[in-house]
Amino acid sequence: MTEFLQQIVNGLSLGSIYALIALGYTMVYGIIKLINFAHGDIYMIGAYVGFICITSIGFGFLPALIIAMIFCAMLGVIIEKVAYKPLRNFSRISALITAIGISLLLEYVVMFFAKADVRAFPAVLPETSRELFMGVKITDKQSILLFITIFLMVLLQFIVRKTMMGKAMRAVSMDKDAAQLMGINVDRTISFTFILGSSLAGAAGVLVGAFYNSIDPFMGIMPGLKAFVAAVLGGIGIIPGALVGGFSIGVIETLISGYGNSLYKDAVAFAILILVLLIKPSGLFGKNIREKV
Repeated sequence: MTEFLQQIVNGLSLGSIYALIALGYTMVYGIIKLINFAHGDIYMIGAYVGFICITSIGFGFLPALIIAMIFCAMLGVIIEKVAYKPLRNFSRISALITAIGISLLLEYVVMFFAKADVRAFPAVLPETSRELFMGVKITDKQSILLFITIFLMVLLQFIVRKTMMGKAMRAVSMDKDAAQLMGINVDRTISFTFILGSSLAGAAGVLVGAFYNSIDPFMGIMPGLKAFVAAVLGGIGIIPGALVGGFSIGVIETLISGYGNSLYKDAVAFAILILVLLIKPSGLFGKNIREKV
């Protein structure tokens, strides 16, 4: 039982990263019905920005985290304005192909400047641990990771539910044309959605770098895909679903690694995606909606 509970704690730490990235996927899809496959690479950019802030400028962990979030927020808006906005009235496949192209562009631009080598992220978080109960331990790294993740999620929920821009986001998600007729600036709302999603991805990048102490230009591919699985599992376009999906994928992956073979953890994640699409395509929190012809 102690080992099982320890795996659950470890899985929640990993799942919090997937949840932060999945929130960006689900918010963008909820607004403009776009699967932004470049989102995982914005997470990678955040890790490198945090790395530069700590090693070259000498900032601490928290200032590096904030700067990475701001930088990724600006990058997300630029990508939306340059790559996605001109294709908004085109077919979805055009935007999807563009997203894949942006993903590759970000990866190889970073590789050009930073090289393909794996870099050691500075040890900016404490290595100590403490016992919770029944011999289950949690490291200070995991505590900080979970605290920052939960804080950002609560802040996001406050923005979406209690602010005027959050109300505009929900209105555009329900009916973009009707929202525009009611005086909502749709372009500004979409840009704000990219700001929120990209800043959360940047935060996840710095947290992962500090947690695992290594970064590389292709670190966003697999976590980005698993975060997409988490978003689909919870119900893509639904914010609470992204949270539950992220934590669920993290826990399942950790249990597979702990009790089975770590070689299968990626296969299990994508098997979950297939099962969800076959059994309940709308996800755990989604509803099947019939379209009238």
